[in-house]
Formats: sequence, C-alpha cells, structure tokens
Amino acid sequence: MYSVIATDLDGTLLHSDHTLDPFTAETVRTLAARGIDIIIATGRHYRDVAGIRDLLGVDAYLITSNGARVHAPGDECVYSRNIDPAFVRRLVQPDLAGGSGRVVVNLFADDAWLIDRHAPELLVFHQDSGFKYEVMDLTQHDGEDIAKVLYIGDPADLKETAANLEREFGDSLYVTYSLPDCLEVMTCDVSKGRALRFVLDRLDASPKQCVAFGDNMNDIDLLETAGHPFMMNNANPDLIKRLPNVPRIGSNFEAGVAHQLRKLFEIRDDLASGA
Repeated sequence: MYSVIATDLDGTLLHSDHTLDPFTAETVRTLAARGIDIIIATGRHYRDVAGIRDLLGVDAYLITSNGARVHAPGDECVYSRNIDPAFVRRLVQPDLAGGSGRVVVNLFADDAWLIDRHAPELLVFHQDSGFKYEVMDLTQHDGEDIAKVLYIGDPADLKETAANLEREFGDSLYVTYSLPDCLEVMTCDVSKGRALRFVLDRLDASPKQCVAFGDNMNDIDLLETAGHPFMMNNANPDLIKRLPNVPRIGSNFEAGVAHQLRKLFEIRDDLASGA
C-alpha cells in the first residue's frame, strides 16, 4: 500500500535539538532496506541535507529550499528553480528586510549559504551535517542562481518583512514560514508539494502510495499532495487550523515519525522497548 515516505526535517524527523536520534535512523534504514523510497523535503540547503542523509545511511531523494531544488540519490540535481536575479537584489536591501536592521538576511546559492552578518547561534541547527555559512555584503551579490532568501528575526520584525514583501511583490514570490522566526522566500512556482509530484513521477508512483510528515506552514502543499499525510503533535497551530483533517501523531522530541512508521509498516519496536 505504501511505497514512498516523504518527510520534513526540523520539528518532524529531527529531535528538538535538531539532531537525528538513533531510533529514527534505524527505522528509516530498515524501511529503505525493504525497498521503500525515501524523500527528505525541507527548507534547508542541499549541502546541509546531504550530510544528514549520509548520517541516515540511505539513498534518498532530497527536496531542498522548500522545493526549489531536487537531487536524486546519486546527488544529480534533477530539478531547479531560481528567484529572478533582479528580485534577489531587491530582497537583500535593508529597507525591505525591515526590523530596523535586526533581521538577519540569508541567500541559498547552489553550493553556499551566504549571510549578511555573523550569527554563530544558527550553527546549532547544523550539528549533524557541519554545514556553515559565509558572511558577505549581500547588497553586492548579483542575484544569480539563488534558490531561496531567508529572513531570520523576531516574529514581530518578520511580520513587517512579510508586509513589505506582499506590498512590493504580491504573488510574484512564494513566501512562507518554516519556524516563527524564519521567513522563507522562493520563486512563485516552488513548493514542497510540487517537487514531491515531480519525484513521484520519476519513481512511477502515485500520491496514494506516499506517506508524508510535516509540522509547519511550509509543509502545507506536501501534506496536501501525499495520499497519507500525518502532522506532528508539536505542529504550528496555524497548520493545525489549515489542515484540520490531517491525523496528528507523536511529537518530534519523542521520535513520533519513527513510531508511526513502525506502526504503518509493522516493524517491531524492539529498539524502543530495549529488547
């Protein structure tokens, strides 16, 4: 019945400290060994996610930058959507970012995470992969080959940023929250769900064969696309309101995805019980 698993990372597959716990890794490896196709679908950068995939020890499709990039298990980029360079050059300007300079601006290029200032507190999100940023004056970037613009800041400041984006760009961009303090911007024809449909076509699989897991607003299209969606118990309340009929499972800090997969695929919980 199920042949494909698509899962978000932060708040979903990863523990609350943004690391991969052994029980979850073992569960995913067990299913991959059975021939189940694994898809990681996240807002994170490809290079970051590739490191997490390697820790999992499985072949997997990687949907990254909220669907702006798709890499096949052999690391070939098979799908790519960039923001218009002129838009990027505008998006990095301080007046548009708002927050009186408090909002941290990031660019996701193909092979780099670029940031407008040092923010070592962000590196905790990347403990497993070791992925690091490069600091530069983003106002000098030419805007070419950018998959995602990421604003990080206090939710009140990001509310101002979102209003600026809506006023200036309207529907020309896809704007979503991955966390309350992370506002993400891609080109308008990008989403995790669209990228999932692309991967399912490559796998010759239907949405009805796909199980999906998510916890935040950037997972809406992913959960709406999969035939068997599940929402984390720690999900964003706005996501719960938006998708009230999606079943909720355990929280990420208690390996909720792994336990649900073991139920669906009838794997004994030996690791969980200490047997």
